[in-house]
Amino acid sequence: MRRHTTSLIAAAALAATVVGLSGCSSSGTEAQSGGTISVWARDSQSAFMNTLADEFNKTHQDLKVEVTLVPAADFVQKFGTAAAGGNAPDVASMDLVYAPYFASVGALADITDKVDGLSYKDNMSPGHVAQGQYEGKTYALPFTGDVSVMYYNKDLFAAAGLDPEKAPTTMAEVQADAEAIAAIGDGSYGFAFSGACGGCNIFSITPYIWASGGNVLADDGTEALLDSAEVTDTMTMYRELWEGGAMPELVQSDSGASAGDAFKQGKVGIFNWGDFYISSLTDPAEGAKFDWGLALIPGAEEGQGASFAGGDDIAITAGAKNPEGAWQFLEWVTGNEGQQVIADNGVMPVRLDLLDSLYVPKDERYQVFADALAVGQVPYSVIENELFNDPNGVWSTMIQEAVFGSGSVADAQAKAQEAAQALLDESNG
Repeated sequence: MRRHTTSLIAAAALAATVVGLSGCSSSGTEAQSGGTISVWARDSQSAFMNTLADEFNKTHQDLKVEVTLVPAADFVQKFGTAAAGGNAPDVASMDLVYAPYFASVGALADITDKVDGLSYKDNMSPGHVAQGQYEGKTYALPFTGDVSVMYYNKDLFAAAGLDPEKAPTTMAEVQADAEAIAAIGDGSYGFAFSGACGGCNIFSITPYIWASGGNVLADDGTEALLDSAEVTDTMTMYRELWEGGAMPELVQSDSGASAGDAFKQGKVGIFNWGDFYISSLTDPAEGAKFDWGLALIPGAEEGQGASFAGGDDIAITAGAKNPEGAWQFLEWVTGNEGQQVIADNGVMPVRLDLLDSLYVPKDERYQVFADALAVGQVPYSVIENELFNDPNGVWSTMIQEAVFGSGSVADAQAKAQEAAQALLDESNG
């Protein structure tokens, strides 16, 4: 498969060729059994990364993990530049959507054989696992979890004559419940989302599509599926909620903050967002002043549910100076001890077999997050950012036109499908 030919990718691929790695050891660098392990992570992980490193260091006297926290907005560029210049750290923790890209340009080491030897390799978040694969080999492991679920306002459900203990279990129920809440009036709305935030919406909208049996990309990331029936049904639901007045006007221009605030203020009945949002709702001083619940994001039929499995994958870089030490760190952070530290610091572990013992007991509501991780998916693409995160990209444009535009949903889909496929054809050659 040919690569996307930007200057950074070419440089990264060249660097990988020069380094000439095989497995987890680099030619020209003697594999170490001890020493320092350099780890880069986004600064959004500052709450636990140094603690995790300290705990590892306590139990590995011949090794020392040194963490560098990189501003989240700069991580991709900084890591890509470092990898291209042969100055990458030993280990990189990255937003899992970028793992296929960095694997494709040779910036990550092939750890297939080592991962195959893990006793728990089949008990990790399937969405994270898939992102760590490239052309049949493994380049990254699941590290931290972050899932999308449905938050709903029980007080507004009750005020609308709905059962506050019964979250909607189909898309039709989502629409009907949202419309019933909007009918209350008095500034209440049934549904909210951040309409001008591509990344937010791949997180909050695609679960409806996945749960219904559809997708936005083929599993191998080479074919766009934005013109599928499941995308049509989802966009149509959003459009009808918008045109029927069940959404507040703020959603059209919201780039990521306003919809969540509206829900927390008690003005919105249904809002899909991540497990991290629970801390905002439970804040003693500024949290929600109403009763609320959690549920899986449903599909078209009863019993269907899905989630976006976000968070980080963790990888050994192609230029690692201490690949053996780096593997010991990866094995430890995905093992029982490392996952315990992650859970104890308020972050979702990625080991499905440990969630019931390490995570769910901390708050019974976490069971919904655990269930979501088990059915979590992620669009697989080496150009995920261009397709979905770009605020002016294909995905964002389709949502704006399909939900808020004057044309039809079908026309918005057709335009997006053509543009997305052209980008994929260019990147995959």
